[in-house]
This record gives sequence, structure tokens and C-alpha cells, in this order.
Amino acid sequence: MIEEKRTVGDAWYAAPGDDDDVVLSTRVRLARNLANFPFPESCDDDEAIRIQNIIFDAFNHFENGSAYQSVPLSVVEPLGAKILSERGLFENNFGTGLVMRLDGIASCLVNCVDHARISSFSPGLALNAAYSASREVDMQLQDRVQFAASYDFGYLTANALDSGSGMKASVKIHLPSMSCAGKISDLIKSAEKKGFSVTACYGSGSQAGSSLGAFYQLSTTQSVSGNEIDQLAALISFAKNICESERKFRLNYADNKSTAVRDAILRAFATARFCVLMGLRESIEIVSNVKWGLDLGFIKGARDFELSSLLYRAQSGHLGFLLKTGNFKFEKDVAENDELKEERLRAIIMQDAFKNLSFEI
Repeated sequence: MIEEKRTVGDAWYAAPGDDDDVVLSTRVRLARNLANFPFPESCDDDEAIRIQNIIFDAFNHFENGSAYQSVPLSVVEPLGAKILSERGLFENNFGTGLVMRLDGIASCLVNCVDHARISSFSPGLALNAAYSASREVDMQLQDRVQFAASYDFGYLTANALDSGSGMKASVKIHLPSMSCAGKISDLIKSAEKKGFSVTACYGSGSQAGSSLGAFYQLSTTQSVSGNEIDQLAALISFAKNICESERKFRLNYADNKSTAVRDAILRAFATARFCVLMGLRESIEIVSNVKWGLDLGFIKGARDFELSSLLYRAQSGHLGFLLKTGNFKFEKDVAENDELKEERLRAIIMQDAFKNLSFEI
């Protein structure tokens, strides 16, 4: 059994949430910029440092300031940056600093596209809770700093589509039944008509136009129209409709018990239980199929959020941290190859996570 070092930052994705059979997680981001400073793209080094110092100092004066940790990204080693990226805290190597709440729920990226990008996360479909966490940070920052805003345009941002509320909201969704039914293209078109986008979470799958593991991200595309409450309500309503559609198609597969569906789930289940090496893409597909089997009622012994958390635990950065800080003994040929050590550890973690699962058909 693998004993992983847990931190409070793991808590948000290792907990149950509303509609988590379909919605894995929720994220809300608020874009803000300090008044009287150019946007980050036009800042010189001295201005960027001043902006970072102002924001770091503001967090130090929060009522719960001890719950936050401020880190200049220049001191973050590559492995740490990789982990931050996997957790959705670090965007494309942009930014000079990061402030993280110790429980991992909220963070603020400094000098990215905007001076401050406040993000918050929640398990399942919890847009209002995620917004509240971001808004709490936003309000406490505004007690200390002045953000650039206009009566006509709202908050001013580097990207015009982010002006207004400055908010971007998204949910990560698992749609294997709709994918198998060939309904994703219809979903994408419907989302675009309502001002949302649907994109692949982990890159393309094996079939043309598919997403790896049938994991998708549903996001707002602009924050100019309407206030935060209206934007959230629209996204919640559309996400609820997607949940209902996925469950309808899932019920059809469960009732029919098609041979192809059972085969895909059995293969994933068997691979997870007995493989010795596992690549990242394969692990994502396995989690998807086993989660699908769980939601179809074919597999017992786990909860949705436990399987969803494996998508973080199987990432290369997380495994690299375990390998760096743990004391593992591998087979001789594996011990001499860093790539094989990662694949071996990923397989062990999967086996440990699935050891109590049982197949019901």
C-alpha cells in the first residue's frame, strides 16, 4: 500500500460534491488589476515587483492572513511549478507570484495576464460556493488596494472579454455516455449558442473529435454581459441540463447492458488491478471507464470523488514529488529508469485505489 503524504491542500478535490457523478469540480476566477499601473504585458521589472509587493502585503493584512502563503514564482523549482500547473494554480508559466490558501480552495496568481487572478475551487457542482470563496478574497484585497474600474465597463482587464465582472467560471464534467452516443458535437453547438465553450480537459482521445477519458470543461466565454449572479445562474442551469442528459443516456446503457460497454469497463478494471506499468493517458482512460462502471451500477466499492481524485494523484508532478520524498523499492530494471519508476508508481497507486472494488455483472 502507498502511504502518500497528505496536506490540507488536497482536501478540496478529495471530498464529495453535488452532482459529482457528472461534475468533478468547479472553478471561479476573478480578474483584477491595480489602478495606476499598466497591464502586466506592459510592465517593466520594477513595476511588476511593486505590484507583487502590494498584493502580498495586502494578503498579510487579511483577517485570516495566516491561512495564506505567498510565494515568488522565481524560487519555485520545476517540479513545484509542475504540481501547481496540475492543480490549476499556475497558468502557462506566466506570473511572478502566487498566494495560496493553505486548504487549497483559493489562490491568487500575480502578474499573469492581469495583476491579480483570484481563483477558487470546489468539488462537484458548487459554483456559488466557489464564487463566495473568490469574492471573499476579492473584498479583503479591496480593503487594502484600489482596482482599476470604470462605471461603463466595470472592472478593467487586459482582455476586453474579461471586463465587466472580470469573472470566468467553469466546471469539469465526465460525459462517457453522451460521448458513446455521439452527442458531444450537439452539446458544443448548444453551449456556443448560450455563450459557453466546451473543451477537452486532458487533450484529444483516440477517436476523432473526442476528449481523452470523456472529460470536458464547460466554461463561460465572456464576463461583459450581466452581473456575476446572472452569469453563474446561466452556467448552473446549463450544467444541470448536461447532468440530466448524461444520466438519461447512462440509464439507456445500464438497461441494455451492451457488450461493448461491459467490455470497456472490464478491460479498464482488469488493467488497473493487474498491470505493472501505467502511462498517464492510459490512467485517465482507466479512471474514466471505472467511474462510468461505478455510475452505471456495474462496479461497487468506491465513491465518485475517490475516483476523481485519482486524476490528480496520477499526474507526473504529483508522482515526481512522491518519488523525491518517499523511500520506494523498485525492480532493478525499473529503478534505473526514471520514466519506468513513474509508470510503476502510478500502477501501484491505481491498484491500491481499486483493491476494494468489485464487478457486479
